Amino acid sequence: MEYRHDHIIPYGAEGDKSQQVEKMFNNIAPAYDRLNYTLSLGIDHYWRRKAINRLKPVKPKRILDVATGTGDFAILACKRLKPDYLLGIDISDGMMEVAKKKSARARLERQVFFAHEDCTCLSMASCSFDAVTVAFGIRNFEGLDKGLQEMCRVLKPGGHLVILELSTPHHFPMKQLYSLYSKTVIPLIGRLISKDNSAYTYLPQSIAACPQGAEMQRVIKQAGFSEVRYETLTFGICTLYEAIK
Repeated sequence: MEYRHDHIIPYGAEGDKSQQVEKMFNNIAPAYDRLNYTLSLGIDHYWRRKAINRLKPVKPKRILDVATGTGDFAILACKRLKPDYLLGIDISDGMMEVAKKKSARARLERQVFFAHEDCTCLSMASCSFDAVTVAFGIRNFEGLDKGLQEMCRVLKPGGHLVILELSTPHHFPMKQLYSLYSKTVIPLIGRLISKDNSAYTYLPQSIAACPQGAEMQRVIKQAGFSEVRYETLTFGICTLYEAIK
């Protein structure tokens, strides 16, 4: 099934969404971490810790981090959960080059690995991970259903899925403040820091178009997961989804 966010693309030129998203993240990779911290005012660190803490009781030994980007979630998950093996995957080699340098600085090269993978066609064997995570990447999928089905396939029975994604607040006054911030501040700061005029116009558009809340809960269930639940964070700016295979 196609979703509205499938038609939101960074550059509006020829080429499918995944190709354009790969190009965009390669372009902004050097500035991505600084932009993330600036635009979220550092709150993204709290969101990551909260998501990772949900996996502490199950003590996953093998973790797959999808759309790993510059590796912040993967590295923090490795430090806090102490898995035997954590694989971060992404379609952007530029982002993962940054991730590899961070991993080396943290001396985690023997636990954390990175690989170029398309989330809709994973090369991993079925039932090979205890947990799958996605932090701020699900809205960039071209083929949301297929991506979720693949994540379900590589999870062991009883394995856990944790997704963090930016979302749109629905209540006054955060709804109005967020609308102003996303339409003016995000594109302006994005252009100034990343020098990519399209990337941070794409960001708020892709958030608004991606399934959220109960709709995303239904999509995750249809992909083969059970016990799907979600929690909105920081007045609805971010949503945490959890599910079990």
